Amino acid sequence: MIRALGADAAKFLQGQLTQDFVLLGPSEARLAAFCSRKGRMQASFIGFKRAPDEILLVCSRDLLASTLKRLSMFVMRSQVKLSDASEMFALWGVAGMAAPALGDAPWTQLNTADGRCWTRLYPADGVARALCVAPIAEGGVTEPPAGAALDVALWQWLEVMSGVATITQPVVEAFVPQMLNYESVGGVNFKKGCYPGQEVVARSQFRGTLKRRAYRVAASEALTVGQDVFHHSDVDQPCGTVVVAAASPAGGWNAIVSMQTKAADGGQLSAGGVGVQRLTLLPLPYDLLDDI
Repeated sequence: MIRALGADAAKFLQGQLTQDFVLLGPSEARLAAFCSRKGRMQASFIGFKRAPDEILLVCSRDLLASTLKRLSMFVMRSQVKLSDASEMFALWGVAGMAAPALGDAPWTQLNTADGRCWTRLYPADGVARALCVAPIAEGGVTEPPAGAALDVALWQWLEVMSGVATITQPVVEAFVPQMLNYESVGGVNFKKGCYPGQEVVARSQFRGTLKRRAYRVAASEALTVGQDVFHHSDVDQPCGTVVVAAASPAGGWNAIVSMQTKAADGGQLSAGGVGVQRLTLLPLPYDLLDDI
């Protein structure tokens, strides 16, 4: 977790990330990407305000140090301090009946009197999900939300089935946001001001058809992040990449892959080479922006 603290916290993040943080209200969270100048995603976040001058950004642990260093390079004279707040806050994923009623819309935020922040996530095959963030109490003990503990592997599978991918180290700078459907799941605001890579992201959206999208797939054996995906029509050139993957509790594996849209129109998909490990395409759990 990265903490942005100071009078310019929202203004600073507004100029660096793909979402609008200046207009971020106390009942909202934001899915956002931090892009290179070429529009390629270097990290992704779920961000929300704990106070008018304090914003927390939840990201993949393996990217926190490098992302914090990159973001800090642009602080300059802004009245904001960026820090690794992972030891200051406890973070839980909550699913099913244990998830509080936060309304129907993903990225709804609820800050409770006990200092906890709840963010509604995209559901996973109809299972309600939320993030819960709480300041760590003195002595390092903070009570978790009510309900039975979930295995981490099960939560990772729920993340995959939600269709919303998080950037991790193996796929840094591999995708522009639309290649992961971020424009369709609240991860890009096309009306806000400039940020690194904005021209590339906007051009991808408004000048021509999007040629790569994120899809859910099923496989009988293990899949790995960064693994190439092939269409049977081309044995030499991969058509996509595994972005996130997890074992299914029912057996087999599920993954989110980013691949050419024409590869999803029919024919056999495989991971690791043509015919090596067959993939079954699953429907997305949400509508794509240009399909509405």
